[in-house]
Amino acid sequence: MKLGYTIIYVTDVPATVAFYETAFGLKQRFMHDSKTYAEMETGATALAFADESAVELNGLAVAPNRSGALAAAWEICLIPDDVLTAFDRAIEGGATPVAAPQQKPWGQTVAYLRDLNGCIVELASEIDGDNLG
Repeated sequence: MKLGYTIIYVTDVPATVAFYETAFGLKQRFMHDSKTYAEMETGATALAFADESAVELNGLAVAPNRSGALAAAWEICLIPDDVLTAFDRAIEGGATPVAAPQQKPWGQTVAYLRDLNGCIVELASEIDGDNLG
């Protein structure tokens, strides 16, 4: 078993792709001609966005992601080379800051933002396994 995709249902797939390109420097891997599904270049596991119309089409029921609502109980974690620089870029790109970069006791630097859909995005440095105890 391996994790293949993280798919986030959004109201506007092209706008979300453009946001992630601008705010986080990710590149689009694929967008369906219908503009209702796209994937970003994120390494072995794809970060994908699907139009909310796919929820019902797939027989699912979800609480929609909205910028003004309480964030859902999940997050995307991106690992940049420099958390502070990535945090500043994300804010300039339209992300909403939640928590500025902080050094954790185990040596990792972590920051939190919300994307244009209200989803939580964590920016984190690599974890140093020697400091996990």
